[in-house]
Amino acid sequence: MLTVHHLETSRSQRVLWLLEELGVPYQIQRYQRDPKTRLAPPALRRIHPLGKSPVITEGDEVVAESGAILEYLAERYGDTAPPDLARLEPARGTPERRQCRFWMHYAEGSLMNWLLLKLVFTTLPRQPMPFFVRPIARSLCGRASAKLVDPNLATALAFMDEHLSHRPWFAGDALTLADFQMSFPVEAAASRVQDVQRYRHVFAYRDRMRARPAYQRALDKGGPVVMAG
Repeated sequence: MLTVHHLETSRSQRVLWLLEELGVPYQIQRYQRDPKTRLAPPALRRIHPLGKSPVITEGDEVVAESGAILEYLAERYGDTAPPDLARLEPARGTPERRQCRFWMHYAEGSLMNWLLLKLVFTTLPRQPMPFFVRPIARSLCGRASAKLVDPNLATALAFMDEHLSHRPWFAGDALTLADFQMSFPVEAAASRVQDVQRYRHVFAYRDRMRARPAYQRALDKGGPVVMAG
């Protein structure tokens, strides 16, 4: 049986959602983050040398990286997908295919970089440190976030918001792999940027995504998508 090696609050939630949509039987092997460092446990290295999640195993196959896993699942199980996932991988040469490819790469190649930096600069001043260092750390992180991260994140969200104002899903009228790949950064952005009205199409997209029964089942099985606070 297919096994998802699932790290709490991680990108592996994308994989659970797709599996739930496809109706593919699977089991979950759960891993907890180190409570202090928030890093993945060493046990994941026994599954894949990088020691990261997500990883799936199926027979002799070991597939890492969420984008590669999504493509593997679409290739292996896409032919039996339900009707509303018939365009999971849009036809070659179509505008939908080009959009799907773009957002598959954009999710990790551009967007997640700013979201990760936002998380680092927000949480770093709260880490254990000498009391006289904390104000310096808070000031440096705040200035770096304001001058570098926030403007780039605002540009990214405005770009996404305008794109989603013309279509319900990232590649068009139907769910594609792009939506599964973008689901994690959308949730991360929504948790770190609270300006609902400014990015109302992004938040509406998030609500459409969350309303899907398969997404809710994935949450029930995998837990929260992003860390609280």
